Amino acid sequence: MILILAMGVCGLVAFCIERLAYKPLRRAPRLNVLITAIGVSLLLQNLGQLKWMFGTRPEHMPTILPTEKPLAEVAGVNVWAVDVLGAGTAVALMIVLDWLVFRTKLGRAMRAVSFNPSNASLMGINVDAVISFTFVLGAALAAAAGFLYGQKYPGLNQTAAAGWVLLGLKAFVAAVIGGIGNIRGAMLGGLLIGVLEFFGTAYISPSLRDVYVFSLLILVLLLKPSGILGKAVAEKV
Repeated sequence: MILILAMGVCGLVAFCIERLAYKPLRRAPRLNVLITAIGVSLLLQNLGQLKWMFGTRPEHMPTILPTEKPLAEVAGVNVWAVDVLGAGTAVALMIVLDWLVFRTKLGRAMRAVSFNPSNASLMGINVDAVISFTFVLGAALAAAAGFLYGQKYPGLNQTAAAGWVLLGLKAFVAAVIGGIGNIRGAMLGGLLIGVLEFFGTAYISPSLRDVYVFSLLILVLLLKPSGILGKAVAEKV
């Protein structure tokens, strides 16, 4: 119930932001949208530091799942309830997202709008409604990720802390590594980043965990700029 409530609240916030900040810029140059995105990000970070919101010293995330003893031990590694719930919820949400985008009319409309909004509008698609729904969906999934992350790592920082900024950057890096515009590629990129971080931390140096991620990004951009599952697109000049 808490997970669903968090997804709903964040979806509502995203809907309001899209209506107030992004919809007026629908036909504006991309640079304007980029500057607006940076401004909205800073606004949310600083709002979160107000006393009536989260403050500058948030408390630990309450532990919802049992932590007295692990569920099982696999190859000397303890498996906790939060690990099972986090992995299971993430996989379930990825399956639902994949089904929504590739198996439904709404998903077909989303792909059409992302390809060419003008042509999609001529085909009878409500472009504004599709964009608003995409904002809400993205925010809801981000809320689910934040909730699961908070359960696994309960020590929370203020909203403008570097840790939260890095999480956002790594999400973007995962999309680039997998292939921009490829949902399954983004999932693969996230898994590769996670495996690289944890194995690098365990066997090389924990202080270089961010270096591993961005080194992988540079390597992919040099060898396959379109991403692991991305496709090279030829543009007419």
